[in-house]
Amino acid sequence: MSPDGSVVALIPARGGSKGLPRKNLADLGGRPLLAWSVESALQATTVDRVVVCTDDEEIAAAARSAGAEVPWVRPAELATDDAADLPVFEHALDRLNAVGPTVEVFVHLRPTSPFREPGLIDRAVAMLRAHPEVDSVRSVSPVAKTPFKMWFVDDEGFMEPVVGSWDEECFNQPRQALPPVWTQDGTLDVVRAGVVRGGSMTGRRVLALRHDSPLVDVDTAADLERARSIAAR
Repeated sequence: MSPDGSVVALIPARGGSKGLPRKNLADLGGRPLLAWSVESALQATTVDRVVVCTDDEEIAAAARSAGAEVPWVRPAELATDDAADLPVFEHALDRLNAVGPTVEVFVHLRPTSPFREPGLIDRAVAMLRAHPEVDSVRSVSPVAKTPFKMWFVDDEGFMEPVVGSWDEECFNQPRQALPPVWTQDGTLDVVRAGVVRGGSMTGRRVLALRHDSPLVDVDTAADLERARSIAAR
């Protein structure tokens, strides 16, 4: 449990999904995909509440069965294909603060990223609490291809470098000579509630959470089969 405020693991899981219909309920290792994130949150000693935010009653029932709270039904306007994370978390913050302890920290768990190594959530929360100046902690992984060698191409076919400038020290250098680059991987984000209230899911002071959890983002049938292969191992 958190020592100085409420830490809420929030798992957004809407019912609609086009790439893989009903994916949050898909079977993964004998339980719904959603349940993996719920169980990770329940095992974290720093998490006070595990809340699933959904517009779907079947998902809500699966979430409750896995041990999560489902205190409200997500409004339809926050459950569309193009709904962003921020308004979902702003709505959750209002609902949670209206009836319980003030939320200090959100742990954002995407159900489509089911694998998190033991202790990862607690490590991320501890990182945030150890650095009062930090707005959020975000899981990252090294990129397979460096953006220093990537380009924009305009309508006329002309190229502009994505990163840096026309400096020959950049895109014409060997890959090994370029700075290492990391990408956010969706495994885990931890953000202060005040940052969400200020209109951001990250803020400007962000710490990197490097980890060894298997990476998969279940969005298609092929992704699900890969996740099943990982779960079987």
